[in-house]
Amino acid sequence: MARRQDLITIASLRSFDRTSGRIGQQFAQALRDAIAKGELKPGERLPSTRALSATLGIARGTIVEAFDQLYAEGYLQTRARSGTVVANVHEDASDRVSPEMMLDAPAAELPLPTNVARLAAVATALRPQRAQPFAIAHPAGDVAPDDKWRRLGNRVRATRPAAPSGYIDPKGLPELRAAIAEYVRKARAVKCTADQVIITAGTQQGLFLAATVLLTRGDAVWAEDPAYPGIEAVLGNFNIAICRIPVDGQGIDVKEGILRCPGARVAFVTPSHQYPLGMPLSMPRRTSLLSWARNNNAWVVEDDYDSELRYAGYPFPSLQGLDPSRVVYLGTMSKMLFSSLRLGYAIVPEPLIDAFAGARAMIDRHSPTPDQHVLASYMREGLFEAHVRRIRGAYSERRDALIKAIEQELPSWATLQPSDQGMHLVLWLPLGIDDVKIADEAGKVGLVVRPLSPMFANPPARFGLMLGFGGFTPGELQTAVQRLKDVLDASVGAIRGPLSKPEHLVAEA
Repeated sequence: MARRQDLITIASLRSFDRTSGRIGQQFAQALRDAIAKGELKPGERLPSTRALSATLGIARGTIVEAFDQLYAEGYLQTRARSGTVVANVHEDASDRVSPEMMLDAPAAELPLPTNVARLAAVATALRPQRAQPFAIAHPAGDVAPDDKWRRLGNRVRATRPAAPSGYIDPKGLPELRAAIAEYVRKARAVKCTADQVIITAGTQQGLFLAATVLLTRGDAVWAEDPAYPGIEAVLGNFNIAICRIPVDGQGIDVKEGILRCPGARVAFVTPSHQYPLGMPLSMPRRTSLLSWARNNNAWVVEDDYDSELRYAGYPFPSLQGLDPSRVVYLGTMSKMLFSSLRLGYAIVPEPLIDAFAGARAMIDRHSPTPDQHVLASYMREGLFEAHVRRIRGAYSERRDALIKAIEQELPSWATLQPSDQGMHLVLWLPLGIDDVKIADEAGKVGLVVRPLSPMFANPPARFGLMLGFGGFTPGELQTAVQRLKDVLDASVGAIRGPLSKPEHLVAEA
């Protein structure tokens, strides 16, 4: 009996914060800690619930409930004629871990899986940018969805179909897939049926689905150089060889790709607006790329992330429209509406439909159904196309304002990459200037610029910055360019005079 009474002398079993409530949970956790620290030994008998209630001043029902939870978790057990005893949570002595190791081991000393460092680097690379000039993809003000989106959302969500209680097809809501198929047919010359549309949680998930379906361990792939950081992050999950293929004024160099990696299974490309430099893939390169894919039984993944935002002429037609049997087409609503919507789509060749649906189901079943209902109605009623026309005009005005401010404020050695599309411009820096350091310095004065050099497989001949203009008014952009000028002047110092851009990085005017 004396041994049982020692239980209630354990300090952790008597120190409860009675003002915070949940006394039962506190008592259960105190018992777990006492068992882990060895203050309560395996096989040791506990006092009755009645005795504990009287001694600790806790309702007996609360103690019974805590005991029941610890029975279920395996910390306690009952024995005939012995009542409640402490279970042996380390039945195999070879697996026994000391309480000090369990409770006090510094996290930094724990052995970590091999993927931890790589995925932590991905989190850093894809960390959301602050909503400050020149952040990319931060629609606000007159380029954000207007009140029609909000009113339509309220109306649609109030209807029974938009508030379902069960799972839907992993491919997505049929009404939304039909609306997307019709839209891309008219706007992007994509050839597909609604059944070929797979709703995704944005382009990043579309890239992951494509890699999951199309790649096998040991395969090789083409990726552009430079490239969107997310593609290398995705491909890093697969045990494959990534061949970075340089781009020039006509886009990805297909001949160089064939020389370096002729047996690649998939080419990941941004043909309408190369990310990050901005040039389109020329028609000769498009036909060469598709010929390579057909001749080698390979696939092309077309990331068409912002093709609607072209300011000189009509958007370039899709690569998919030239060969629907070999191209997986990825689109997103993030650039046109808002990033937090997390809705995009993959348009896949018919033999791949079920595989993509299966891969989608494995990740998270499907995207939130209410948002799909709202977007489907927004597209069916013609509001999406009207929104695209409206924001194309607003973005064009902001782009012109940024170009004018750069030409007026910045020295001649800071030159723009030719581009007539998208939500950002590329500003080339003088030779020898570190764009990562410039980005760090710009951050100190409230600017968010993205350095180009980390997007190259090898250091480029000349570094540069990505300047987003979509979420900022002309006045804000003018002020931001003036602050950027101060940063550049302080960093460049005595360097002056016009510097030419390397030929392999310049889009032909």
